[in-house]
Amino acid sequence: MNKTNPKVDFFFDKAKQWQEEYRELRTIILDCDLTEELKWGVPCYTFEKKNVVLIHGFKEYCAVLFVKGVLLKDVKGILIQQTENVQSARQIRFTNVREIVKMKSILKAYVKEAIEVEKSGLKVELKKTSDYKIPREFQTKLDEMPALKEAFYALTPGRQRAYIFYFSQPKLSKTREARVEKYIDLILDGIGLND
Repeated sequence: MNKTNPKVDFFFDKAKQWQEEYRELRTIILDCDLTEELKWGVPCYTFEKKNVVLIHGFKEYCAVLFVKGVLLKDVKGILIQQTENVQSARQIRFTNVREIVKMKSILKAYVKEAIEVEKSGLKVELKKTSDYKIPREFQTKLDEMPALKEAFYALTPGRQRAYIFYFSQPKLSKTREARVEKYIDLILDGIGLND
């Protein structure tokens, strides 16, 4: 089994929920010859400095997240797309340690397949920001305000997508307009939605 990384220990020690599940997942993943690192505040397991799998938790479940999960065969049909906007990553979710123990060999097989994906150099073809439909209310503002349009397209693609998704969510046009108005100054200042 590979060594644990002391920098990651705090994640497991501080956990108020899923502590037993996290420890079991850590043991299984480390047994697959990956390097343990701390990224985005969670355990990240890498192969030759490439992110392969993360451990993370939510209120209703804990999960392993395969960074390029969309490229896995998923022969057991257990990979979950976290939200409709997630393009590459896929999760396997758990609600108790028994599920993890029961799936130990399957989990190892999925991790090993994810390592093979990295070894092969396969890449996920991601949608470009231009592939996403800009909501009419935001497009109107971009057309009315050249400075806003310039500032928006100067943002990184990820920040652009975050705004597009956020502005698109409400069903009511009035709510979409209110969201756009609220964030105009941030966009003009070159600040992302989640910065």
